[in-house]
Amino acid sequence: MCRILYARAEKQFQISELLAPFAELSRDSREFQGHGWGCAWREDDGWRQYHDIRPIWEDNLDQFGHTRLLLVHARSAFRDEGIVIENNMPFSDGESIFIFNGELRGVRIKSEGRIGAEKIYNYIRRFDKGDKCAATDKAVEIIKKRSAYVRAMNIILSDGKQSCLSTSYSEDPEYFRMHQKRHQDLHLVCSQPFAGDSDWSIIANNTTIEL
Repeated sequence: MCRILYARAEKQFQISELLAPFAELSRDSREFQGHGWGCAWREDDGWRQYHDIRPIWEDNLDQFGHTRLLLVHARSAFRDEGIVIENNMPFSDGESIFIFNGELRGVRIKSEGRIGAEKIYNYIRRFDKGDKCAATDKAVEIIKKRSAYVRAMNIILSDGKQSCLSTSYSEDPEYFRMHQKRHQDLHLVCSQPFAGDSDWSIIANNTTIEL
């Protein structure tokens, strides 16, 4: 399944400096993460997005500038299906940004979307009354009850002011658990630690937290 990254800091950071190690871990993942990728970053006047159907490690990562908030997604398409750029995350409604990693089976919810991740995003939006974490937590609990099996469901949702993570998995914690690191004013959350980088901590399973 996919790889995801969240980064936030008080001071602006160079986007490429985080994309490079993320591309490396995506390239070296035990599952193929090359079905396209995308990122969203915050500027003073709102979100900017980029999507490409190439693997992230084959793209030009030096084309991006600076930001204080970044979300990145490298895609591993379920059953190698639906490999078109329109299915690449991040997804956005113009106000919020959504990235997802996981696999669910037998989901019984009514929600619009081309792929499962987009359906989950739109389902969360139904419960959004201004608190992204509350909406995510409520939707996730319902989805768990209405799914035959949740292999994993890792979600990061941000509107630029509030960001939240929900992480759940029923197997293979080495692959599906989320990690975080704080260094000076930079907060990172990722599917796995960067290669050769220390001081990452594991985020507890079955939790929804504000980032």
